[in-house]
Amino acid sequence: MPPFGSAGPPGSLQSRTYQVIFGHEEGAPQVFDGVLMVAILGSVVALMLDSVAGIRARHGELLRAIEWGFTLLFTAEYLMRLWCVKRKFAYARSFFGIIDLLSVLPTYLSVLLPGGQFLVVIRILRILRVFRVFKLVRFLGEANVLATALRNARYKISVFLVTVICVVVVVGSVMFVVEGPQSGFTSIPRGVYWAIVTLTTVGYGDIAPITSFGQALAAFVMILGYGIIAVPTGIVTAELSRIPPGTATALTRTCTACEKVETDPDARYCRYCGEPLPTV
Repeated sequence: MPPFGSAGPPGSLQSRTYQVIFGHEEGAPQVFDGVLMVAILGSVVALMLDSVAGIRARHGELLRAIEWGFTLLFTAEYLMRLWCVKRKFAYARSFFGIIDLLSVLPTYLSVLLPGGQFLVVIRILRILRVFRVFKLVRFLGEANVLATALRNARYKISVFLVTVICVVVVVGSVMFVVEGPQSGFTSIPRGVYWAIVTLTTVGYGDIAPITSFGQALAAFVMILGYGIIAVPTGIVTAELSRIPPGTATALTRTCTACEKVETDPDARYCRYCGEPLPTV
């Protein structure tokens, strides 16, 4: 998360609140975020239980009270974040700022829109803060390496996906002609759906060919599916092998103050805020 700055001078209540809510060091900031994680998970569990008809019939009032309690807690936390940051608009439009807002709005909207409270499951996205709480930002380097490999392989993967789409369209069309509505292939899109399910080896079984030719074609598509599954894996693996060793280490140089990624392995201070970089 980018640094938003404290709204108050050093030592003030706003500054201390900012350090607790947005801080990275051990102690109060980690305790705050740990409690926040428990509250987020607790609210999602309560929401999931409320979606079960039997549990809702017996404990509906209790679960709704718990949900409103969590919503008021998260509302107060969101207002505290806005109160203690200097760049309020920057926080409000940031990823976590938007998620924090969306995690409380559905409960209030449920007063006007029945069932809208189930949208608060989006607050589970706030658990992404665990990367900051448990110092897991170092693993973002490995994630960036994987993202780089996927980006380098995007054209090959695109060609592969276009080929697969062509195959399922052709096979689906053939099955529509061969099998017909009596076998469940009532249209070409329905045949394409069957081809996708068969090619990916999912096999729901809701549609099945009954003619000899259709069954032979189905067997061919099943065998083809096993071979196709390995293609994207090989493409990405080849791109990963081309990335120079040590790239992930370089990308894990993450500033604990502003969380900007430093790609220079020899850097000792953050080029963005000047804070000392963690040792690898």
